[in-house]
Amino acid sequence: MSRSKQEWFVNRCLSDTLDGLRDGLSHFSGTSRVAVIYCLRPDGQLLVCDPQNLLQGHGPRFSKQYLDSDAWRRKFASAGEQADSRYVQSEQDLELSGLISYGGYSAPVYYQRWFTEHHPDLCSASPTKRWLEHAAWRFSHDIAKGETLYTGISGNFLREYATHAVRDHIVDEMNRYLGWDSQVRIYPVLDAVLGISKTREEGNWPRGELVIIDPKYLGDIFFLIQFQEEERPQLNNFKHVRKLLLTVERTEYKLVTDGKAILGIVREPLPEFFLAAEFRGRHGFLKINGQRICSFSEGSFHSTTYRAKLVELEEALLDCPLSHSVRSRIFKVATSLVHYAQKMEHGCTLIIDLNRVPVNISGQKLTRYLDLTQEDHLELAKSLSRLDGALHIGVDCSLYGFACLLDGRAIPGEDRARGARYNSALRFTAERDGVIGVVVSEDRPVSIIQQGVEISGICQWRPITSCIFDSEPLASWVRK
Repeated sequence: MSRSKQEWFVNRCLSDTLDGLRDGLSHFSGTSRVAVIYCLRPDGQLLVCDPQNLLQGHGPRFSKQYLDSDAWRRKFASAGEQADSRYVQSEQDLELSGLISYGGYSAPVYYQRWFTEHHPDLCSASPTKRWLEHAAWRFSHDIAKGETLYTGISGNFLREYATHAVRDHIVDEMNRYLGWDSQVRIYPVLDAVLGISKTREEGNWPRGELVIIDPKYLGDIFFLIQFQEEERPQLNNFKHVRKLLLTVERTEYKLVTDGKAILGIVREPLPEFFLAAEFRGRHGFLKINGQRICSFSEGSFHSTTYRAKLVELEEALLDCPLSHSVRSRIFKVATSLVHYAQKMEHGCTLIIDLNRVPVNISGQKLTRYLDLTQEDHLELAKSLSRLDGALHIGVDCSLYGFACLLDGRAIPGEDRARGARYNSALRFTAERDGVIGVVVSEDRPVSIIQQGVEISGICQWRPITSCIFDSEPLASWVRK
């Protein structure tokens, strides 16, 4: 195979893998970019493929890591001798700010490191790392098979890898705690979690906690209620398990299963290792030993915590001429109000007014402003946020009014699919300087709006416009 043909084949493998990886992670974590640095042979040059500028700003670190030293080449000198293309030996994480990465060595691809964004609201980065690990394995496997046997299905595998990535992480943790002989099969458990999460009871979404415990630990826990063995509901009977969740809804009690059937009801303490599904209505969380690893909703797994980080609000406040203490107080108050609205599952709007003289807003005005830095006043404001209309909050962290009506003329960029709350905030902020709108929707992420534009909706990177992405030497890329 000529060199040009070989390069085309490698770029095709990379492009299919990158495209599937990007699409899959975007469904799992929100819009995501991906990139890869790789070297096919021990004596070859390092190449980079970064179609959406994910790695921009990390050039100095890459130069120090890869170009100033050949230590990375000597870490796995025997890689070229490994005959099994399925074997990829992982390398230590580079721990780059804002990025999740996985790197490793193999016979077909001497070195490769895959990257994606570290979103601010991840439950855990571990499933994403397993995703990148599988991308490395797929790329190595495709290069090993060569162009003649290449099927182009790696991208499709990676596009639908969410459940497998969650499963892989759980199995890794089970092996670490329990060894290799656990009797719990994870795929049926994950299927049950998703099935139960979609099953309503008298119109209500499931709430409560289901704990999965390895049979070896069942003798160590105290059952408040234990079902007779011949009458235990099967875990795959979603409707029955959904009804049983009513017994532990909004309590400290938990349903217990061995991965096959519902055994009974317990409360803490729980054993050294356990897997838990916490159902919270429309969404829920999967946890290992009490630590969240992912969330689930609408029949699929996701990485989000469903808890707004308000990164865009923090950045908007940084651009305003405010002291650090004032900025911190405003952010703390706004965060508390937003999290309350999300917890109570109702929408609300905050208008943060940074003007010395507050703007005039129609609504229920107060004769005595509420100082929201006082806990009791903040709790009252949380209750007021349940009413239709916006809360008007000043630069002094005082509540000037509630149930405020946000008027304004129609502007370009409105989205009728978002409803009146969102579009009213767009119109209101478009005609007024010094105000920031924070819109909490019942079924969407929090929107930060300033001067008639949703800050979180501004695209900071170029879309992909090519089917085959080109690679370039890392040395040339760093000098750009």
